[in-house]
Amino acid sequence: MRKDDYSQEDITVEFALTIQDDSSENDEDEIERYVKAKLVISNEESVLQWRKKWSINYPTLDVLAGSLLSIPAGLCTRQRIFSGIGRILEERRQNLVARIQEDYRTLNPLFPCSDPIPVVSTLKKNVFILFGVLIGLLLLSTIVLAILFSIEKSKTISIKAVEDNLCVTPFCIKAANYLLESIDEGVQPCEDFFQFACGTWLKNNRIPDDTGAQDTFNVLRTQLDNNVVDILTSELPKDSIKIKAIANARLLYNACVNESAIETAGVDTILSVLENELGGWPIVNGLSWNEKNFNLSNLLLKLREYNNNIIFNCGTSTDDRNSSAYFIRISQSDLALEQRQYYVNETKLTNAYRQFMHDLAASLTNDTTAIDNDVQDMYEFEKKISLFHWTAAEQRARQSEIVRTTIGNLSRLFNTSFDFTNYLRQTYRLANVTLLDNDNVSVSEVEFLRNASLIIDQHSPRVVQNYLIWRFMMNRAANMPKRYRTIREQFDRVLRGTNAERPRSISCGSYVNINMGFAVAKLYIKKYFDENAKNQSLEMIHNIRSSFIEMLEKSTWMDDISKRKAIEKALAIDEKIGYPDYLNSNNVTQLEEDYAQYTFTDSYIHNTLKMLKIKSKENFKILRETVDRKAWGASPPTVVNAFYTPSKNQIAFPAGIFQLPFFNKDAPKYINYGGIGAVIGHEMTHGFDDNGRQFDKDGNRILWWTEKTIERFNKRKTCIVDQYSQYILEQINISINGNQTQGENIADNGGIKQAFFAYRKWARKNGNIDKKLPGLMKYSSDQMFFINYAQVWCSKMTDSYAMNRVLTGVHSPGQFRVLGPTSNFDEFDRVFGCKPGHGNSRVNKCTVW
Repeated sequence: MRKDDYSQEDITVEFALTIQDDSSENDEDEIERYVKAKLVISNEESVLQWRKKWSINYPTLDVLAGSLLSIPAGLCTRQRIFSGIGRILEERRQNLVARIQEDYRTLNPLFPCSDPIPVVSTLKKNVFILFGVLIGLLLLSTIVLAILFSIEKSKTISIKAVEDNLCVTPFCIKAANYLLESIDEGVQPCEDFFQFACGTWLKNNRIPDDTGAQDTFNVLRTQLDNNVVDILTSELPKDSIKIKAIANARLLYNACVNESAIETAGVDTILSVLENELGGWPIVNGLSWNEKNFNLSNLLLKLREYNNNIIFNCGTSTDDRNSSAYFIRISQSDLALEQRQYYVNETKLTNAYRQFMHDLAASLTNDTTAIDNDVQDMYEFEKKISLFHWTAAEQRARQSEIVRTTIGNLSRLFNTSFDFTNYLRQTYRLANVTLLDNDNVSVSEVEFLRNASLIIDQHSPRVVQNYLIWRFMMNRAANMPKRYRTIREQFDRVLRGTNAERPRSISCGSYVNINMGFAVAKLYIKKYFDENAKNQSLEMIHNIRSSFIEMLEKSTWMDDISKRKAIEKALAIDEKIGYPDYLNSNNVTQLEEDYAQYTFTDSYIHNTLKMLKIKSKENFKILRETVDRKAWGASPPTVVNAFYTPSKNQIAFPAGIFQLPFFNKDAPKYINYGGIGAVIGHEMTHGFDDNGRQFDKDGNRILWWTEKTIERFNKRKTCIVDQYSQYILEQINISINGNQTQGENIADNGGIKQAFFAYRKWARKNGNIDKKLPGLMKYSSDQMFFINYAQVWCSKMTDSYAMNRVLTGVHSPGQFRVLGPTSNFDEFDRVFGCKPGHGNSRVNKCTVW
């Protein structure tokens, strides 16, 4: 392989490989190892030929190089090699390395960084020239010896300084390679920090066919999915063999991956549920379906038993005014296309959606006489409902319209033919819970619920039955044999831009993890989670919390009353790291009790239907329980994510997120603070964003700020909203919804500041002991903090996925999660020397926290 065939990352790796073994006993071995690495890269002469040429043609340099090489092997040798990398990757040289190279550029062939030195190659040359050259060489040797004598001490000190400041552990080499393969140094950080940090990543990474986007989270989730498959298929540890929850998780997985059994079973079970439990699917039954048997309440009840909330959503949630209790919540459900804007005009997506309806129904019947009309009627029905559906931004802005009532008074709220009170009583009876008249009920999107009920009244039973069963079957397609899943895939290609189904093992591992995540985590944490992450993360949380409190104390827009209560809330934040303690205990009682109902067979479809019923009943059953505010939340440890729960005032960082670039116990602290540190700050700030600020330190939604402070907060919040609303995702030429994403944007802006100030405080306290990474020595520790922060958000999306993300998501696309927070942070300007108003930096910076 020739030099031109190698990327900068390849060169780094090749050099790194030459220094893994420190067992060489003499400098000749070190020279030979270097030369071998050099030849791998440049494809020059063989080792022996190269050394022979060196010895004959450059005798003086040979002696002088030997003097340099007399420095003991080890870290010094590492530095020489990485200095070579620094020369090949010239733009990445650290100043000290550059100075050493300059001292020896004409003396040391290990650093091939100067023009060739003229040498005498033949006796046919003019004797006068030869004599002059010899005199010159003699003079050169004299000068060099003087130089060597005069800089002997400084040379040793300089090299020692470089050694002490460079991290060459296996992790640091891996981290350096990870960072280098993303950075585009052709872009100036102050011009576009996202392109600088992620430009090469964007060029070299493609979006997998089975997903609509590729980003750091997806990469880590793929790794975690593979780890989950590994622990579900590998031989069990002896202490886990008798745990029933784990045995059933593995049984659930094995049934899922047994595609031959799934194909053999076909769709008989699904069709039986349709006919015998749900009243049939008219589009499949054809004109023989009898609408006289239609009963809306019974149908919705049965669908809810299978954990399907269609049109209306009901269930149990933590009481927002009493965080130690649960209450009943009613709200709108989701739309099939997720966003009402998609229904406004006829598009490729709406055509694909109707085709999905048509093809799935046609695959289940031979009677196609009514399919076309039924499909159009179903679509028009949903389109009418979508007109009243609230967007995420509207839900956020209209929280004051949420109505709190009781079961006994619920009927007064709705002047509709559909009896919501009776429906709720019957629903909770599925879990043997009897509702009382004084049970609290929270009703969201009342306007939608009323209008949806009226739209139902205006349509025939056939249309309503068709639509409700369609939404059930739309979700069940993923559980059916391959040819039915293919129909769903064709729709997803348009909705999300995917081109393939996920590997069966991965999708099944993910399914088990979603539904039995704590059983999976019991195995995961033993094999993959480093316990050091807990202690280090707790220290980081403490430091970041301290930084946030200092920011609160210095705040000029909060009055003293609000500031004091905000500090109390920050101090009261409960942190969860890795996993709940019981998972690392030999006592498996809680795990077995939690999954006592999770018993499965080798029938995949039966297992999935049973799982739906289990999840539904679990939600209803907790109504009579007391909230354990200190308990681990609903998300299992085996996810790559982090959470803030307002009702618990709790931040949680599951085991799955403790991977590079977020965290590693051996990483320089600028990596960890720029990674998981910014995430910690982000989640902590959620307690004080536009939604979190409405909850006090005990998780109750009450007015705990003064009106004056709220007014000032809203003014600062508006600055963030306006800033992000001006961002345009050029890929699809659409603006970001600053209202819809404001909570996450506020958290991003606050999180990066808290993490940075916490890091700077740690660095000062610990004497700036963080070492630099190979190939990145030109960057300061502060700059490395921001670089790693930015690379967390390297991402690319298909157009379809991007459109859906902007219209429905509460998170801004990755590039704006970099540009927004850094453009508002004056410390970023200082660290990179940016001028406000130029490129990446804003003059009028938006600051909430």
